[in-house]
Amino acid sequence: CRLLLLLLALGRAAAAPGGMLYPRDTPSRERKELGGLWSFRADFSPGRDAGFAQRCKTSFLKLPIPSLFCNSYQSGPVIDMPVPASFNDITQDPSLENYIGWVWYEKEVLLPPRWLQDGLNTRVVLRFGSAHYYSIVWVNGVQVVEHEGGHLPFEADISSIVQGSPGIPCRITVALNNTLTPHTLPPGSIQYMNDKTRYPKNYFVQNIRFDFFNYAGIHRPVVLYTTPSVYIDDITVTTAASESVAMVQYQVSVVGSTLYSLSLSLRDQEGKVVATGDGPAGELKVLNPNLWWPYLMHENPGYRYSLEVKMQAQANGALLEDTYTLPVGIRTVHVTSTQFLINGRPFYFHGVNKHEDADIRGKGLDWPLVVKDFNLLRWLGANSFRTSHYPYAEEIMDLCDAYGIVVIDECPGVGIKMPESFGNKSLQHHLVVMEELIRRDKNRPSVVMWSVANEPASELPPAAYYFKTVIAHTKALDPSRPVTFVTDANYALDRGAPYVDVICVNSYFSWYHDPGHLEVIPLQLATQFENWYKTYQKPIIQSEYGADSVPGLHSDPPLMFSEEYQKALLREYHSVFDKKRKEYVIGELIWNFADFMTNQGTTRVLGNKKGIFTRQRQPKSAAFVLRERYWKIANESSCLPPIIKSHSLFL
Repeated sequence: CRLLLLLLALGRAAAAPGGMLYPRDTPSRERKELGGLWSFRADFSPGRDAGFAQRCKTSFLKLPIPSLFCNSYQSGPVIDMPVPASFNDITQDPSLENYIGWVWYEKEVLLPPRWLQDGLNTRVVLRFGSAHYYSIVWVNGVQVVEHEGGHLPFEADISSIVQGSPGIPCRITVALNNTLTPHTLPPGSIQYMNDKTRYPKNYFVQNIRFDFFNYAGIHRPVVLYTTPSVYIDDITVTTAASESVAMVQYQVSVVGSTLYSLSLSLRDQEGKVVATGDGPAGELKVLNPNLWWPYLMHENPGYRYSLEVKMQAQANGALLEDTYTLPVGIRTVHVTSTQFLINGRPFYFHGVNKHEDADIRGKGLDWPLVVKDFNLLRWLGANSFRTSHYPYAEEIMDLCDAYGIVVIDECPGVGIKMPESFGNKSLQHHLVVMEELIRRDKNRPSVVMWSVANEPASELPPAAYYFKTVIAHTKALDPSRPVTFVTDANYALDRGAPYVDVICVNSYFSWYHDPGHLEVIPLQLATQFENWYKTYQKPIIQSEYGADSVPGLHSDPPLMFSEEYQKALLREYHSVFDKKRKEYVIGELIWNFADFMTNQGTTRVLGNKKGIFTRQRQPKSAAFVLRERYWKIANESSCLPPIIKSHSLFL
């Protein structure tokens, strides 16, 4: 596999410069969706490098480009592939289901003539919501971008390429590699099976240290969009509030000229202008603000204002205007030694862990599924979730903002178990990922905390420096939010916990530990909480707990894998939660919202069955137990009096 890891080994030393505003149609901007069917081919050559070794020419391309579509040598067939979607479950080919290596996507599109007629003053950008894991993109034979990481957006300015060829289809070619190494995020390793008596020639497997399927493909929307050649590149908003006044601090960056003017208008949901400003940085004062409240904490959760930013600039003898509207939620976050406060009121996380996972489409964005999941969350009475174990699609995050669903925003730092994954190479990439994540989600009111990892080997000696560095970097990028990582280490051995603001702990008593013995849960869980709090004096979230249940499997008395056992285990945990949430436990997140696919193994029957819903989103018995509990908690806490009358940002 000569080229399998070559480009993965190169990496990037820093996040791409500039902003990453979500593409929106505005008076100065247009977008064109590129979803649908793309041509697709997997590279089954021994070195997985046939697409790079072979160069293709077309009638309108002056230069040959790497491509697998002109080469039939030891490669799979060219097939239609839906985008967005994972490629693994689309066909009946088992070799594609578990494929590791380079795959190729290609699509030709015609651009609107108006995008090409004013080449000096119009900018055309190609943007990918995400592609897993390492991507190289060419447009009309010219390489335009490389990106490492499977869950965050990347883009390229392709103006000079497409505007020189009006009326000719724009050909987009993508090479995508899903190989994971000790230095990727998440990490993995390639194991070559050299015993020729047991394995075919060139046989290798991808080893991972996380319990979900390593789906791959172009998972989120691909769009082309335009801006003027002088344009609003980034907007950063932070908010502070008291009972009667709010301050919205803003920073706006403009690219393409230093001679420009900016004007800003903040509008409420009725369209009324409540504050105005000008210039690249400033503060907007809002009297009697409508605060952004979580679901079930207010009769009007998820309230957002609209911040309209207008730019004017002279360029190439023309007056250019750019407009971008950013949704803004006014809310504050504060952490004490025993509480998590949103807008000065104690907030208790009663929610779920999720996955971007479903039949056929894998991790591909699917609107019907997204809307169904939010309807189930609200039916359940869940007010929050963690993006376990990677950043979710921007479209999902938009609905969290709109519906008031609180988010612990987690990077793909899952499965960091090997000592080599704590070295400088891994650390530098982790810092870049946090930069990209914060750049994308920094303005979201639903995001109240960053999580930099899930269940790392944080007891290892290098974990202390590693997590001290990652957390400090995250706080420097965004001082307004607390930072955590999710641990399953022993409280006395965890070397990263001293640096977090909130303790998030996973435990599976009477499942992975003392399986079948429900009676040990009260003592073990209470001891867990007491040990962590005594050691760190920080609020605690039970960030995972649960049990597998096979839908329709029943047993009384409860036995493992039955729906009754899952219910009984939840109730044992809940009895301890009810005692400790009066002290310092600030949340509980069930594992998991729905069943999800994993690698095959002797402990997994078509995936992980810890969901309270099936993979098809049908409720198990445990869903009704959780629904009764969450609505009871919501009704108890919805009228709590304010604790802090006035405060600014998280300190």
